[in-house]
Amino acid sequence: MERWIGHPLCEHTAGQANVRSAPRAGRPQPWKLNTILVVGSVTPLDNRSGAGSRKPARYHSGRQPMTKALLVEDDRETADEIVAELNDRGFEVEWAANGIEGLDKARCGSPDVMIFDRLLPGMDGLTVIEALRNEHVRTPVLVLSALAAVDDRIRGLRMGGDDYLAKPFAMAELVARIEALLRRPGDDRQTTLRVGPLEVDLLERSVKRGDRAIDLLPREFRLLEYMMRRKDQVLTRAMLLEEVWHYRFVPQTNLVDVHMGRLRHKIDGLDEPPMIHNVRGVGFVLRAPV
Repeated sequence: MERWIGHPLCEHTAGQANVRSAPRAGRPQPWKLNTILVVGSVTPLDNRSGAGSRKPARYHSGRQPMTKALLVEDDRETADEIVAELNDRGFEVEWAANGIEGLDKARCGSPDVMIFDRLLPGMDGLTVIEALRNEHVRTPVLVLSALAAVDDRIRGLRMGGDDYLAKPFAMAELVARIEALLRRPGDDRQTTLRVGPLEVDLLERSVKRGDRAIDLLPREFRLLEYMMRRKDQVLTRAMLLEEVWHYRFVPQTNLVDVHMGRLRHKIDGLDEPPMIHNVRGVGFVLRAPV
């Protein structure tokens, strides 16, 4: 019979750990062996016996590394269930106790996949994910939450989550979604964006058009990055305010026009064909020069 984990009423209530003393038999092996990092407001697994201390020896053959996962989950019972299941399936799981600890482990642990509860103590899960994306950490993230409305799921994905699973959930579905994230090609982990002669190095935070180096302020850099990822797409002022400035409403302001004017002045030189175009009454678009 399928087990369901993470009842919404228990999302922020620490429960008693339900830890099995040995891996359950008959579990199918994962398609890939790597490590998963899991983060949450619970007692660190390293400091107590149970799910965090178990290592499934049958996967330590030396032929393949285990899949590393980071789990961030503030309910102890839910975290124990997830860690036990993933360990049985050959994952190496690290569990962080809160959002701040999860952010630190995500930066330093190099997990292959991350599982974040949305509502965490210390720092909200979506805030952590957004911070990691701003640092160009492209590790796939599965968001867990009892907030299951369409708007909640959309916000979770827009803040940097790759998938969103509402509580309560079936453990088999959690595993299937993790495996699907790991199967995705790594094309989105690019570190350089190019549109015609314009090139942005995301690691060096540098911009150049042809041989000309361009010095941008942080906000201008974020605005240009957003536009280059959506080249040839008309971007409205409302879209830019929400995605670049993170406004959740559309204020009466010329903020976008002011920054776009400064950015266009830097990107489009006097003797260069323009790349940033104003679409009257709609917004802006970035195109390679013809």
